[in-house]
Amino acid sequence: MSKNNSCCASNECCGEPMIQTVSTSLSIRDILGAWKTRWGIGRMDYTVEPGIYAVGNPDSDSLVLVSANYRLTFDTLRKNLAGLNCWLLILDTKGVNVWCAAGKGTFGTDELVNRIEAVALSEIVTQRKLILPQLGAPGVNSHEVTRRTGFSVVYGPVRANDIQDFISSGFKAAREMRTVRFTFRDRLVLTPMELAEAAKISMKVFSVLFLVNLFATRPFGIFDFLIYAAAVLTGSVITPVLLPVVPGKAFAFKGWLSGVIGTACIVWRYGWFASPFLLLGTGYLLALPAYSAFLTMNFTGASTYTSPSGVLKEMKIALPLITISLLAGIILLLIKTFTG
Repeated sequence: MSKNNSCCASNECCGEPMIQTVSTSLSIRDILGAWKTRWGIGRMDYTVEPGIYAVGNPDSDSLVLVSANYRLTFDTLRKNLAGLNCWLLILDTKGVNVWCAAGKGTFGTDELVNRIEAVALSEIVTQRKLILPQLGAPGVNSHEVTRRTGFSVVYGPVRANDIQDFISSGFKAAREMRTVRFTFRDRLVLTPMELAEAAKISMKVFSVLFLVNLFATRPFGIFDFLIYAAAVLTGSVITPVLLPVVPGKAFAFKGWLSGVIGTACIVWRYGWFASPFLLLGTGYLLALPAYSAFLTMNFTGASTYTSPSGVLKEMKIALPLITISLLAGIILLLIKTFTG
């Protein structure tokens, strides 16, 4: 089995199996690609080919680390392997990160076994140990992998930046390495994706408002735009970032509570609690916090605070309430818009 510094689409060139050697340094293109992905640009296409990769100059005794073919996951792992000589076995998780892919089943027993066989891993290495990320454990039956392939499974740390300490300690993970943290920075990094999705919805909203303004007695103006923008930021950025300190357990409630506070402050500031604008102020108090609640609820898919059953239960309760409040608010706003 030979190695090659150029990328071959299926790890095979001219009939001869080839293995790409990857760098542990990220290029400007990698950094730009990660930034674009955080904003939802080309997210589903940000992948690497499943297969076997070399880091440094590994040999038949070198360790094999297993990961997903989501490019952001792949890059995060390889940049933390500087100075090591090892193999990377990349599974076909359909461009999904390890944690989510384990839940979906794409980072699973069958895919791992099939990938081991596809790359002829037993011919590449003589040692029989695989290091898998801890967050992939729910999708993998380690005993079944060993029975079917002869490779034993060791679960590494939660975070890639602990991998070198884990290896140097003889595959012993300190308690901190096994702990899933969801810090302020972790939450902040995820908000651009939520904001980008909200922006897509907002373009449709603005299109409708443009048409309404053609016939409105009281057209929507800059102040309406500002209060709407505040609701979007509250639901997609502010509440997710401040998640642990916002009261309540349900994400929808947290978003609604933050939205009520923010909307009420703006309505009061513009004097929309006064008699001529009471309908307008009430409409916004019904519609915008509900929209903030919906946007914050979307964050359940990015959070470590949730479970699939908990998310389904919350959606079952929250979505009807959000819909009712949103529709009631829109009706009041339209009445005010067409009656002045």
